[in-house]
Amino acid sequence: MRTIRILCILFFSFFITSIQAQKIAVELDLNIPLPVDSNVRIGKLDNGLTYYIRKNAKPENKVELRLVLDAGSMLEDESQRGLAHFLEHMAFNGTKNFEKNELVNYLQSVGVKFGADLNAYTSFDETVYILPIPSDDEEILNKGLTVLEDWAQNMLLDEEEIDKERGVVIEEWRLGQGADQRMRDQWFPVMFKDSRYADRLPIGTKETLETFKYNTLRQFYKDWYRPNLMAVIAVGDIDPDVMEQKIKERFGRLTNPKKPKERTFYKVPDHDETLTSVVTDKEAAFTRIQLVYKKDNKPTETLADFKRDMTYLLYTGMLNQRLDELKRAAEPPFIYANTGFGSMVRTKDNYTSFAVVGADGIKKGLMTLVIENERAKRFGFTKGELERFKKIVINSLEKAMKEADKTESEDYADEYIRNFLSAEPIPGIDFEYNFYKDVLPSISLNEVNQLGKQWIGKTNRVVVITGPEKEGITMPTEEQVNKMIREATLAHIEPYEDKLIPTSLMEAQPQPGKVTETKTLKTVEATELILSNGLKVVLKSTDFKNDEIFMEAFSYGGESLYELTDEQTAANAASVIAEGGVKDLSPTDIRKVLSGKTVNAGPYINRLSEGVSGSTSPEDIEIMLQLVHLYFTSPRKDRESFESFKSKNAMLLQNLMANPQFFYTDQLSKIMTDDHPRGERFPTPEDLEKIDFNRAHEIYKERFQDAADFTFFFVGSFDQEKLVPLLEAYLGSLPSIGSKEEWRDLGVRPPKGVVNKVLNKGTDQKSDVTVVFTGEKTYAKKENYHLRSLGEHLTNRLIEVLREDKSGVYGVNAQGSASKYPYENYSFVVSFSCGPENVDELVKAVFDEIDKIKEDGISAEDLTKITETQKRDRKDRLKENKFWISALKSYYFNGTDLDTFYEYEEQMKKLAAKDIQNAAREYLKEDAYIKVILMPEE
Repeated sequence: MRTIRILCILFFSFFITSIQAQKIAVELDLNIPLPVDSNVRIGKLDNGLTYYIRKNAKPENKVELRLVLDAGSMLEDESQRGLAHFLEHMAFNGTKNFEKNELVNYLQSVGVKFGADLNAYTSFDETVYILPIPSDDEEILNKGLTVLEDWAQNMLLDEEEIDKERGVVIEEWRLGQGADQRMRDQWFPVMFKDSRYADRLPIGTKETLETFKYNTLRQFYKDWYRPNLMAVIAVGDIDPDVMEQKIKERFGRLTNPKKPKERTFYKVPDHDETLTSVVTDKEAAFTRIQLVYKKDNKPTETLADFKRDMTYLLYTGMLNQRLDELKRAAEPPFIYANTGFGSMVRTKDNYTSFAVVGADGIKKGLMTLVIENERAKRFGFTKGELERFKKIVINSLEKAMKEADKTESEDYADEYIRNFLSAEPIPGIDFEYNFYKDVLPSISLNEVNQLGKQWIGKTNRVVVITGPEKEGITMPTEEQVNKMIREATLAHIEPYEDKLIPTSLMEAQPQPGKVTETKTLKTVEATELILSNGLKVVLKSTDFKNDEIFMEAFSYGGESLYELTDEQTAANAASVIAEGGVKDLSPTDIRKVLSGKTVNAGPYINRLSEGVSGSTSPEDIEIMLQLVHLYFTSPRKDRESFESFKSKNAMLLQNLMANPQFFYTDQLSKIMTDDHPRGERFPTPEDLEKIDFNRAHEIYKERFQDAADFTFFFVGSFDQEKLVPLLEAYLGSLPSIGSKEEWRDLGVRPPKGVVNKVLNKGTDQKSDVTVVFTGEKTYAKKENYHLRSLGEHLTNRLIEVLREDKSGVYGVNAQGSASKYPYENYSFVVSFSCGPENVDELVKAVFDEIDKIKEDGISAEDLTKITETQKRDRKDRLKENKFWISALKSYYFNGTDLDTFYEYEEQMKKLAAKDIQNAAREYLKEDAYIKVILMPEE
């Protein structure tokens, strides 16, 4: 949504103009057009093609290329339904310079992963091709541009390849089938009444996909793949002058049809009456409510428009905070609720309130949404709410400003896509920050409060309710829905009461501890500290981001230390605390205290450990540490929040197993743990009743009573010298009793030998297949690397065989890993979805490929695909804070020597085809695997 994006725009660069050289005054003429970021070069060729070029070195030696087409499924005629999307598939199946599968093979050979990196998508009004490639090799860069040029007008559209791809696209269509699809097919024509959008979903129809004529596809390509509807985007570590010349030379020769079809933008008609759709399905897992008010599209072109969007952001943000408070009641009206203003489709905006409720909670949920909208419409918001949310908005933009030179290229590319397609402004973060900073304070409460009267009315209103068809649950009729809305609109409503809260988390600092030991971890350029209470801290300061710090902490033990009678209580103890808050502050109070701060932290208890995790900015790290300290020392005991937690989860779980996918996941976990009573499965509503409120607090306190048992990790942009006193104050002061606990092996193991299990659930003709090779094996980093590499290779091969050759799947994944705890073991999983009639053939093909690896090994070409991808992935990840916080925690948790951290680089250099072959022989045994298949009900 346009307004949400404004809050989340973290990715613009500096824009220096005469307007920005001076402070933007509130009395500035707001009717002048918005500027365009001068760091992006925008041009248009004689044939109408638009290009965007930006130099950006994050990540280095890489460029994000995009081909954007201002055309999608809305332009299909009846014989072409689904062919805009089908063409997107054909772009990877033969072009002038890359026949058949050569394109994917080539890109994999230079480290570009199909699906993860190389990708595309089709929507109602657009088609976008995504190609991130290395920019430090001129040949690769030129070939990348050749790929874009081929997509634009040089697809071969070979008849044999078209027929092969029919099966792949039908499998993608099949993946989308289910309860949500069946219900959507009923409510979509109501939402888009009398509009072409109602029957132009990009996936198309199965009948068309199976029977369309070759020339029908070619005609769509000829009509709409033309330069005056295209944009080429290049953002990355490049020379803009050189890139511009390359684009002009290559794309300047593209041609438009002599008699081009008109590019029509289809309308969504207005309506006076409220349109209502109530739809059920036996396999629906959740009950959802949409309350939609359609609005005319308003472009953002001037400074006044930009200010208008700011008021939209403030209104919806404050209302969402009210909805968040309501879901924390002992008997909440919904599990989740949200409201927002944004683009509905290209030609229509909408103001929407959305909620997920219990199957028997439709009336309460719908009336609450209507009442809260009516409350805001009648009485508006309070001064306190407005000031707090203004702080949140400014904090977000300040963070964006600080990260301006560390913004990822793909984020800029996404912006330019939106600018080309829907004219979303791109003034640059420098302008945007200064404009918000100077204009936001001037936005009055009255300006914001007027929006409710503009947005909420009786015309252009749509109500959609979807949920399970289930005995004992009666869905409302259209007449009853309209009656609920009338009752809620006419109800006696009091103004919102904004309760006063403290201005800080802690009134006084605790008695600090001291650093007693310091150790330099040279290999990973980090520092290990031991505090006087025994707590261990690992610090790695980085410059990857300017305003980002991640924190993780763990202590051995977790749920494993408790008996079966305490299982549900132990598993949910940390969630009970998080729902309750700290000290005398509820989560709502904490949110208010932290308004305008970048602070996120919370506790967890899992199977083998407990701990806290969080993130913050350098200037707010003390506040995050205060929150962590309070989670250790002052968990809030609140019965109402506990009842709310149980009530929301009961609503969430009450119909979960009616959905075939959730059922399959649950049963697969049961099979994989040999039906062990401590095996991890979805809880049931009955399980929630086993959670004991007082015992949850006892367990939580037991798990967090001893700081000496914890290891903390901090990675990001901090000054270690300044951070240490804060660690001494808030972590060094945590209680300690000097215990050293270990987790307990609960004996959960997979079944041995060969297990074949077929599950029957659902009415759609689709199946899920999971094959797991698993067993006990001494953990070793080198062998684990070989196992993971085997998974990467087998994934590539199965894409070629199951997808490209047999046209039997849309996607397939093979993944191998080894674990050290709670017992040393390995797991290798192959999974895919397909038509039930193809299960046996495709499963056989999987085992045939495994046998080929065992017998013949892999080719040098296939080995290169693996290693090139790994090298580029590793290079990028080594410059990510998230990677380092996870890696450091993993090394300490597993007791692995950090001096071996860069062995991975040597392993990549030494990886040989024989290693992959040996891993297949060692781990993928014919007498030790579990195969679970989901089939439709007979």
